[in-house]
Amino acid sequence: MPVWVRDYSWRQTDAAVFLSLPMRGVRVTQANIFCTEQYLKVNVPPFLFEAILFAPIDDTSSTAKIRNETIFFTLYKKEVAMWESLIMENGDKEKMQRIRENAVIKAQEKADEEEKSKAVTKREHKKYALEATMKLEETERKRIENLKEEERKKVTEELEIWKEKQRNEEKQRRIQKEEKIRRERKLIEEKKKQEINKTKTLNAGTSKTRGIPTRAGSSGNIFSEKLKEESFPAPRSTSTIKISFTSRVFPTALRESRVAEEEEWLHKQAEARRAMNANFSELKDLNDEEKNPDWLKDKGNKMFATGNYLAAVNAYNLAILLNNKIPVLYLNRAACHLKLRNLHKTIEDSSKALELLIPPVPDNADARVKAYVRRGTAFCQLELYAEGLQDYEAALKIDPTNKTLEQDAEKIQHIINGTAQDS
Repeated sequence: MPVWVRDYSWRQTDAAVFLSLPMRGVRVTQANIFCTEQYLKVNVPPFLFEAILFAPIDDTSSTAKIRNETIFFTLYKKEVAMWESLIMENGDKEKMQRIRENAVIKAQEKADEEEKSKAVTKREHKKYALEATMKLEETERKRIENLKEEERKKVTEELEIWKEKQRNEEKQRRIQKEEKIRRERKLIEEKKKQEINKTKTLNAGTSKTRGIPTRAGSSGNIFSEKLKEESFPAPRSTSTIKISFTSRVFPTALRESRVAEEEEWLHKQAEARRAMNANFSELKDLNDEEKNPDWLKDKGNKMFATGNYLAAVNAYNLAILLNNKIPVLYLNRAACHLKLRNLHKTIEDSSKALELLIPPVPDNADARVKAYVRRGTAFCQLELYAEGLQDYEAALKIDPTNKTLEQDAEKIQHIINGTAQDS
């Protein structure tokens, strides 16, 4: 049976009521208090207090404090007035019961309103958090785009510096070649002068021989002397003979080649290159050497080796624009995207490389293994473990003796089964 608290005390002002409930013999640490506009109930076992107040109060701003086995209430009146008593007196039981029920209903409605208000506040907070996350992602995207733009400018500047260096070297070689030709011409002219001087000396000696008179009794005659003079022909004049060789694109000799087929192939290559260059404005500033996909591939490999993955991606992009049928370009670009955590692009480039590595032959086995592994790694980092496991198993079918691939496939299988081993 509860013990009803009767020895309470209270006092009032025009605006508030101050109520003290003693809980003798009980260490009060917390109390079950139910309060509405006109109903107050306090339960601190074994004590119980219930009151139907004389007039309505503001239950929102009213307070309760526990100190020294006593609960102190400060109840703020809704209307400024002095109460005749704390509790409504001379009320019938039906009215009292109706007031209790109304208090419970109002308390339930208030709780529902507070719950709805909390739900609205929670939605607003979630909306704010989503907007903040989107702003952060937008800021990060802009930062990455700025980094890409800076990297592109850096690579462009490096290419310009390299082209300027090539032009200077070509100019220096041309100057050296002209200087060499000039020296050779000078030597040839000097040799010509020496030959002319030598010829003049020989002609002078011949003229002196002609002026010696024939001795009396000599057995010679004028015809034999004339034959001796004609037996020394004049020196030949020097000149330069220019020899031009037939230009060859193919390494085989002309006699071993099929000229018609080669000319047709070269014509098709030139037409394809002109059509390609006309469609891509990015290639208009490149020279002939830089429009070679193999040169761009080597450039991208060097950038990748130094950790400059964005520059490597730019080099592979240009190479793919020039020739989109080389699988190693997509394979290398997939490796760059994997380093940059562009996982969806890694999957696209690996899949494109696998499409070009057809038919599957032993010569392209290593490339197919790399493509499956890179695509499988990207799937696993996206937490698509089933797809990643399929790619690793496909790689193991090509290279079944690779222990590393086998161990990685087992780890992915454990993750899928929910029994991942401790690393």
